[in-house]
Amino acid sequence: MTPPTQCRAFAPGSIGNLACGFDVIGLALEGPGDTVLAEQVEEPGVRIRSILGDGGRLPNDVNENTAGAAALAVLDEVQLDGGVELDLQKGLPLAAGMGGSAASAVAAVVAVNGLLGDRLPQELLLQCALAGESVATGPAGADNAGASLFGGLVLVPDWEPRRAIALEVPWELTAAHVHPQVAVNTAEARDVLGQEVPLADAVAQWGNTAALVAGLFRGDWDVIARAVEDRVAEPHRAGAVPGFYEVKKAALEAGALAASLSGSGPSLFALCRGRERAAEVGKRMVDTFREVAGVGADLLVSSCHAPGARLIAAGSPNPSN
Repeated sequence: MTPPTQCRAFAPGSIGNLACGFDVIGLALEGPGDTVLAEQVEEPGVRIRSILGDGGRLPNDVNENTAGAAALAVLDEVQLDGGVELDLQKGLPLAAGMGGSAASAVAAVVAVNGLLGDRLPQELLLQCALAGESVATGPAGADNAGASLFGGLVLVPDWEPRRAIALEVPWELTAAHVHPQVAVNTAEARDVLGQEVPLADAVAQWGNTAALVAGLFRGDWDVIARAVEDRVAEPHRAGAVPGFYEVKKAALEAGALAASLSGSGPSLFALCRGRERAAEVGKRMVDTFREVAGVGADLLVSSCHAPGARLIAAGSPNPSN
């Protein structure tokens, strides 16, 4: 079969870190995401033809744009007769703690791989997506990209090459994701962490990470609730989110198993048992942002089994709509 000359791909947003899994655990979100149309052209190289939904804030230079740099990384791995032009449509807000940089990069590599007849392995696509994401966030973990590419809840150890490991998840586990109308720059949020972690905090963090994996596998709600605690990043980053502690407290009082920052923030997530409870918790979080910080916020309720990136047939509606 002759590969197509155009491919369109969608990649979902994600929750990075999941509190205790700093840089190594990510969760794909239902609904919003980024879309990339890749078209094969005669001129070699990669060019960004258009960007929609970013308010003019993203660069068109392929070396500075996550989708462009990711597409370049794919072409560095294969021989393509000609080049590629990209149209990027942002369905995720910028600097929101929803894995937007990763989603753009993942959508680009999946679309370009479609032009190649879908012949590249997923692990290689992950590497190429990380090359793209790094131009926006700097060197980081693969939690967002891994979740966006593979879907569900994934563990991505700091191995070379990177490999995403799908984690067992109880079917009732649901996330309430709340995005306040403020922005946090990911690179700046990473800088505040420094390079050292006290030994006691490190021991607590890797113990919580291991406990979360075990709790998910066993469907042990008490273990899951106790494990989702961040001793590394949250204490340094919470101050950048107005009303953070009040919103987290409100989530727990409303029945959430646990709550923390989504990625570097400003969004928060709460893990809940069941969709109805997640909706109630999320509403309480939105109300608390408004009452305590005077900030509006958007709520997304998502299964923890959301699908990852995929090609979209021509004429099909955007999955994020």
